[in-house]
Amino acid sequence: MNRRLDAVFQNEGAVLSVTRACRERGYEIIDVYAPYPVHGLDAAMGLERSRIPVACFLLGMAGAAAMFWFQVWASAIDWPANIGGKPLNSAPAFVPVTFETGVLCAGLGTILVLLMVCRLHPFRRVEHDDARLSDDHFLVAIRQTDADLHPDMAKELFEAHGALEVREVPQEEGL
Repeated sequence: MNRRLDAVFQNEGAVLSVTRACRERGYEIIDVYAPYPVHGLDAAMGLERSRIPVACFLLGMAGAAAMFWFQVWASAIDWPANIGGKPLNSAPAFVPVTFETGVLCAGLGTILVLLMVCRLHPFRRVEHDDARLSDDHFLVAIRQTDADLHPDMAKELFEAHGALEVREVPQEEGL
């Protein structure tokens, strides 16, 4: 049986300490919702380092390489024009457009990768409709599929760290 508990907190210090305590007890942390970035929360949750910067670099290099290849193809292969004795494929002339295209592809591609990783799309179902979470409150959501999660023990843990509200959310099987 899946159990999920949501706890609402008012300050980030309590969220950091309860997140660490939940990891120590073996609870699966579904997510921590905060109105602003909290320093050290990713480490407290045990999240891996993001691979989005690698994707950004690769997308930028792919865009720059494609633009450089296009300029060489357009000026030296498809439409060679000898203008003033310049070489047909003058690499220094291609640098500004190649650089700008690399930056454009890296930026737009990173936004698309971020939206895919975060599963943000127009038809996404809202998980938490508590207006306080976007203003000044924090929410820690944990789930335990093992039989060793006793809701009262988890509620005591949350309340010991200053939870304003603790609620058990019914879970559908298979989630």
